[in-house]
Amino acid sequence: MRYIAICLSLSVALVGPVFAHGGLEQANSFAAGIAHPLGGADHILAMVAVGLWGAIAGGRALWVWPLAFVATMLAGFAAATVGLQVPFVEPAVVASIVVLGLSIALARSAPIWLGALISGLFAFFHGHAHGTESTVASVIPYAAGFALATAGLHAAGIGAGLLAADPIGKFAVRALGGGIAVWGAATMIGG
Repeated sequence: MRYIAICLSLSVALVGPVFAHGGLEQANSFAAGIAHPLGGADHILAMVAVGLWGAIAGGRALWVWPLAFVATMLAGFAAATVGLQVPFVEPAVVASIVVLGLSIALARSAPIWLGALISGLFAFFHGHAHGTESTVASVIPYAAGFALATAGLHAAGIGAGLLAADPIGKFAVRALGGGIAVWGAATMIGG
């Protein structure tokens, strides 16, 4: 718990807005929903990191944490589409990259409920960012598209984590987590 509190505190202290979701092209279709998470490093890194972290933890975390992410992301999306204003969306998106990356790099596991809570908390902000981008006419197809793409990125992370069972593979996964965290920190500082 102390590790998580330290990471979150540092993230909030260092983060500035990165506007990872500003100026969205078209958010009006299923195809746009699928394409959106695949079009930015912030999305790809966070979604893959959830899968990697679940694979490191093993057991039920393998499916509970990604499922919690997708479900809560859809809740954040719904909140945005009905006009709920949420502060710190962009900083929370970047903080998710740092915290998840560090969790992988340090091979930190968590109780199932805590990992789901952390994944879900960050997912709410990711979903809110998506929700502010959609149009009323396209809410369901767009949400379905980005939920499917998110699940695919989680699956890629899980697959990579499960394939890295030997000591060299485990080191590579931890190094990847470190790279994810560094990218997030650089984005915070440079943003």
